[in-house]
Amino acid sequence: MQVCRHLGFHVDALTAHRNTILLEQQAREFLPQRVTIADDSLYSDLKTRLADTSIQVSAGLEEVCACAQLPQTQVVCNSVVGMVGLGPTLAAIQAGKRLALSNKESLVAGGQLVKAEAKRYRAQILPVDSEHSAIFQCLQGNRREDLRKILLTASGGPFRGKKRADLEKVTVQEALKHPNWSMGAKITVDSATLMNKGLEFIEAMWLFDLSPQQIEVVVHPQSVIHSAVEYQDGAVIAQLGIPDMAIPIQYALTWPAREPINSPPLSLVDYGTLTFEKPDLETFVCLRHCIQAIHKGGLYPCAVNSANEQAVNLFLQGKISFWRIGQAVGEVLERFTCDVQQPYTLKQVKETDCWARELVLEYCSKG
Repeated sequence: MQVCRHLGFHVDALTAHRNTILLEQQAREFLPQRVTIADDSLYSDLKTRLADTSIQVSAGLEEVCACAQLPQTQVVCNSVVGMVGLGPTLAAIQAGKRLALSNKESLVAGGQLVKAEAKRYRAQILPVDSEHSAIFQCLQGNRREDLRKILLTASGGPFRGKKRADLEKVTVQEALKHPNWSMGAKITVDSATLMNKGLEFIEAMWLFDLSPQQIEVVVHPQSVIHSAVEYQDGAVIAQLGIPDMAIPIQYALTWPAREPINSPPLSLVDYGTLTFEKPDLETFVCLRHCIQAIHKGGLYPCAVNSANEQAVNLFLQGKISFWRIGQAVGEVLERFTCDVQQPYTLKQVKETDCWARELVLEYCSKG
């Protein structure tokens, strides 16, 4: 909302999963036509909070999808956390909207469906994640056939350099302390396990029509180079900037223009040194599982994503250890089977999601 406030954008609709307090604050500031809370049980609370306004209040995932299809809306920004974002993504695409996509799980779980619908409805998908925005920017003005590979950067999270013995003792509070970025609890834990980078690996494949062999993950603790593109002549073009999500969000909402922004400028002199290293796939197994899943294809990425969502939820509730997250994802990857040669349906995505979550609950209940 910082970007909308800065640029003076008109907001037609606002949605949230459960945070009625923040949603009310944003609604009173931007005065949208509609406000929707995804959790049905919170409808009465939100309705009461906004009773003195003329704002239309609704609840439920179907209503969130309806907000993504309002006729007057030109750009839809989907920043929902988790696979629940797939529905609004498809809804916006099917309405032919320009989609500023921050919900990486949409492409991880249903990339094949999303890309097919985007082609069918000629909808434009612009990346919001800083890494994918960087790649998108580095591709501007260059021939796609000249691309050799992309360098997907990762901060390494709060436990960079740690080994398994260290991770087995991690607390929820420690996992929620990211060194560079301020994010929600689920994404912060994903960054700590490097699952987030695995999801971004899969998302990058779908966004930019790449093979797994064309993506290299590079740990870059300073988070100044947000990602880079290597071309076949050996040239590497990188996008740099301070760790501020307002920059890629604004670019997605204003592309192809580059509007002035209130963020401080990048000073390479102040940083002094930028460092790079390979990810530790033996310790941060979630990244390895994601790469294995996309190599397998089909619904394997959906299965590991849903497994991770369930496992992270259990960790945040204090029911399993931090290390158990990666074990649960690996268990689902090992036991899942699907026909990778046939296109999958939305029904199959939902069935895979439910199966993976149930397996994680069963697996983690055994201690």
